[in-house]
Amino acid sequence: MGRLTVDSPLGDLLLSSADGALTGVSWGRVDGDRPDTVLDAAARQLEAYFAGTLLCFDLPLKPAGTPFRQSVWSAMLAIPYGGTATYGGMARALGSGPRAIGGACGANPIPIIIPCHRVLGSGGAAGGYSGQGGLETKAWLLDLERRHAPTQPEPIKAQLALL
Repeated sequence: MGRLTVDSPLGDLLLSSADGALTGVSWGRVDGDRPDTVLDAAARQLEAYFAGTLLCFDLPLKPAGTPFRQSVWSAMLAIPYGGTATYGGMARALGSGPRAIGGACGANPIPIIIPCHRVLGSGGAAGGYSGQGGLETKAWLLDLERRHAPTQPEPIKAQLALL
C-alpha cells in the first residue's frame, strides 16, 4: 500500500493506493511517504487541476464501498468539469433517495477526483461537504472549475474499479 502527502491550495492531501489504483484522498499529513507510480501520477494531475489546466483526471481508481455507493461515485464521475448535479436528480437516476445520495457523497474516499463537490441540493443549495473546510472547500472547488471550464465541458474520464 502506497501513500504520499502533497501540498495543495486546500492544505495537505494524503493520497493512498493499493494494487495499482488510487484508493483514497484525505486531508492531512503523515511521516514516511511510500510513493508509487499511481501516486506520482495523481500528485501531478492534482497539481495541474489546482492550476486550472487539467479538466479530466485519468487515474485508475479503486474506492472501497458498497455496490450502491460505487454506483453513486460512478455517476459523479460523469458530471462534467464545471458542471453540477443535484442530490434529487442523482437519486431519480439511480432509483434512490436524496439522503442516500448525500450519504454516499459523504463517504466518498477519493474526493476532488471523484467530484462529490459537484453535487448540490435543490435550487443550487450547497448541501454538504465532508472534506476539510466543509462548504468553504466545496465553494472553492466549484469556483475553480467555473473559472476554468470550457464553453462545452468534457465529461470526466476515470476508471472506477468495482470491488
